[in-house]
Amino acid sequence: MKDKNLPNDIKSKSLSDLTKLADNIIKKLESEKDLENSINEYQKLISLNNLIEKKFQHNSRKISQGTKEKINEILKKNEK
Repeated sequence: MKDKNLPNDIKSKSLSDLTKLADNIIKKLESEKDLENSINEYQKLISLNNLIEKKFQHNSRKISQGTKEKINEILKKNEK
């Protein structure tokens, strides 16, 4: 299951919500005795992990860009 196949309601969730969802899947998988029944849950977990990574990278870039802009503003003010 690829992340583009995930439902839109999952894609629109925050990192915190996605992490909680992944934790719930992990708990479910840990309690499952028959691994054959867990294949879909593992695939969903992998897709969630990929989505979490992409959102984290996107947020990290936004923070870095915002920080660079603030530093540049401060430097420009100090030059004057």
